[in-house]
Formats: sequence, structure tokens, C-alpha cells
Amino acid sequence: MSWARDRDALGIYTLADFEIVHGRDAQRTAGRAAAWYFADETVAIPRSGLEVGRAATGVRPFHDVRRFDESHPGAVPREWPPLAWIAAPDVVDEAHLSADASRVSIDGRQHRFTLAPKLASNRSWFDASSAAWFADRPLTLRGTAREDSFEARVFWPASFRLGPAPPPLLTLPRAEGPGETLRSIMRASTEAHAPFEAATLWQKAPAADWVGKPALAFVLNGAQGDDDEAHAGHFAIATGRVAADGGIGDWLVNSFYSLDIESEKGIIAAPVPLMNYQGDVNAGQSWYRPSWLLIAVLDDESAVRRVQSGLNRVFLQFWRHQLPYYHPTDNCTSMSMDTLRALGLDVPLLGPTSRAGAWAAFPWLVARERSVAKARLTFDYLVTERTRLLPAIAIESIFAALMRLAEGNVTQTGTLGREIARSLEAIAWLHIPQFPSSRAAGGLPVFSLREYRHRLPADRSKLVTVPVPSRAFPETLRDADLLPPAPHPSDLAVRGWTLMALGAIAVAAAARSRGAG
Repeated sequence: MSWARDRDALGIYTLADFEIVHGRDAQRTAGRAAAWYFADETVAIPRSGLEVGRAATGVRPFHDVRRFDESHPGAVPREWPPLAWIAAPDVVDEAHLSADASRVSIDGRQHRFTLAPKLASNRSWFDASSAAWFADRPLTLRGTAREDSFEARVFWPASFRLGPAPPPLLTLPRAEGPGETLRSIMRASTEAHAPFEAATLWQKAPAADWVGKPALAFVLNGAQGDDDEAHAGHFAIATGRVAADGGIGDWLVNSFYSLDIESEKGIIAAPVPLMNYQGDVNAGQSWYRPSWLLIAVLDDESAVRRVQSGLNRVFLQFWRHQLPYYHPTDNCTSMSMDTLRALGLDVPLLGPTSRAGAWAAFPWLVARERSVAKARLTFDYLVTERTRLLPAIAIESIFAALMRLAEGNVTQTGTLGREIARSLEAIAWLHIPQFPSSRAAGGLPVFSLREYRHRLPADRSKLVTVPVPSRAFPETLRDADLLPPAPHPSDLAVRGWTLMALGAIAVAAAARSRGAG
């Protein structure tokens, strides 16, 4: 039985450039830490002889990215990511699922259909609504092919594509700026299960098609409907080319998640095909919430190469724990934005939520929470620059940056900004619906910490959260060159308020001493 498919792309690369192995065999290209995280997973690694991105040792990750950028003021040489998490070896196009999801038609032949095993920690699953929805459309499936059956790991509707003809030009709503414009567009598609939509937001000139065009995409996943810790959504950067049929499922999404917990969805931070990122039956974002993509369509791949090369280096530092995940300051959004800025894209800064408020509220937070650790966490959220903290704010600011470049304003930008400005052909926008399942419907991510607080139940005992076990990084895998962790902003608040408290105690003691005398 042949399970061949029409295309074999992986981002801007071809799958033929990679060998499919178990993660434990990825040490040659991705390092021993990545080999440990992905030991039992199916991954793709570059074949011997191909240039692989390498991270510098004894240096902070984004300083490493800046040095890489500065050393390549011209075109970045072609290099391959050290690892891509593909999860399953076989992919089929134009598959048709039966209404009861018991059979699948591939190349006109019927096969028994099964699902990859459900993780015990996954609280929702494929159900009758899923079967009915997927049976109504042709699919690309990734999974494991057997003699007479197909075990599906990833679902991707074939109609989720960018072309091949450019989507209709959208008349942008009036707003104070590009960020507010994008927010208005998002608020027009708040229904989690609303149909897939594609639109062109800006174009240099009308084009017959975008086939083969490199693309730099910014992925925004919405709020989950059943997890009060997930109202901010998630953010990632994708790179790839528009396929001959307008397909985007083979684009490579660079997604950062905490490595120090066992995700209830089974997610491990890595470059991953877009169809997996959205459609993996356990880990896929589209099973949990709606998503949006902001896409820069380019006429050459110089900017795409630069971004992917920068992210390759960040992943290597992340897996080996030179860059620990910390929700307020080192998260999916900040790591992505810091990479873009280090490569020379001038994305507007909006400042923190409230630095003065964080300092003033710190002792009250300690008293209310009865925990210095919880007070520190809140402090760090309040003082973190908002484009590094909130995915929705990040994508608004990126849109503002792209529109400035589209209008020819490149005076304040670096290498990446100039490359995008030179090659930018269009800016597109996609809405990807949440897949029907037993999962609660998600929605728009929040645009501020205040909005986040308002979405929480007034009775905090009714917070819906997902407890997850920790995952300790083995000490034996810590490289000798690792620098100590960077301090958190709240470290200064603890020292400052401690000194003020000690000073107040000293003044009070001196006053009592004088009174006694």
C-alpha cells in the first residue's frame, strides 16, 4: 500500500532534507537536552552535510541572536532547524472520513480509521460533533499508516489555505491606528466555531496568485473556554511558502511552552508543522480555541531565513535551559518578540501595565495572598512591557510595524525590517475556527491585565484550572557554560520593601527608645 502525497515541504525546506527518527537520536543536530525531551517522539532532523543552526555558549540567548544578525548584514546563508517535532511519520491528502469516523477513504480505497491514543490528562476528546464536522470536508491527515488502517494523529481541513489566488481585499475599519484596526477585525469573528476566513489587508499590487511565495506568519491562539489560566491565549511565529494549491499546513510554527511542566495536552516546545500545531488530536490549538494568523507575503525568503535562523538559536538555548520559561517575563510572546527585535524589526513598545502600581501594591499583595512568591508574580506581570506579555497586543504591534514598512517608513528599523520592507508584497489575515469536540468553546484573548481579571470568577474558589505535574530538568544535562538565571524585576521590589520595612522598624525603635529615656 502506498501512502505518498503530492508535496513534502517543511517550512521553507523540503522533507527530503530531513531524516525521520526518534527524538533520542536527535542529539547530533539538536543537542542532548532536546534528545531527552523528545526521546520517544517522532522528529525530523537535517541530513548529514546540511548546515544546522548553532547557538553560542556562555552568552545570553538574545545577545547571541543579535550577534548572529550583526554578523550577517547581507543575506543569511541557508541553514536548517536542528529539529522539527512531526509527531507521526505518514501524511495523506484528500482523505474523506465516514460519518461515524470508523472508515477513511484514501485514493478511493476504504480503510479502517482509528485515533491516536488520548492522553489521560486531556479533559476533552473527539466526539460525534467532530466526526460530523470532519466528514463534511476533504482532509489532510498525519498519523501512522498500517496495512489496512490509518491511525490519525493530526487533522487538517484541505480548505484551510491561502489561495492559490489571493483572498479578497478587506476594507479596513476606521480606527485610531493599525493596532485598533486589527482589534476591530478580530472582534468581528468572535464565534469560536465560525467558518474559516481569509482576507488581504494590504497589497503592493494586485497579483494573480501567491504560489511559491515565502511567508512570515504570526499566530495568535485565543482564550480557552474551560481554563481560567488561559484567557491571554498563545503566540508563535511561523515560516514557510504558499503551496501550489494555496496550502499552509506544512509551514513551520515555532512555539514556546514551559519545559518544566508536563503539559496536559502533551505539548513540547519545538518547531512544528502548522497542521500539527493546530490539529494534533491532543496538542492541537484548534481543539481548544479559535486562532488568527497575520501573514507577511514576501517575494524572496531573506527575511524568512533570518527569522528561522534566529529562532533555531533560541530553541537550542531554551532546550538546554539557558533560557528558563517564566510566565511574566520569559514566555511564548516575549521569546518571539525578543527574537524579532534582536534581528532588527522595530516593533513599537507600549510600556508596562503599571510600574508605579506594582511598587505601591507589593506589600498589600503580600498581605492579601499571604505569599511573597504570589506577590512577586503579580509584580512581574504588572511591570512587563505589554508587547512581551500579551499575545493579542503583540500581534497588534506587529501589524503596526508591518504597515509602517508597507508605507516605506524604514528609517528606524534594523536588518530584518529592511528585508521585509524590500520584499513585502502583501499582508493577509486568516481566522481558523475551533474544531467541534467535547471541549468548551473558546474566544478572543484578553487585551489587558484588567480584562484578564474581569474574566475571572468573583469567587476565586470557583477558578477553573488544570493542575499539571512538574518535570525536572536532569542536572546531568546542564552544560558547564550555562550562565546563572537573570534576575526577575520583583527581586528589586523585595529588596526595596525589605529595606523600607527595616528602616521603619529602626525609626520606630529609636522613637520608643527616646520616649523611654
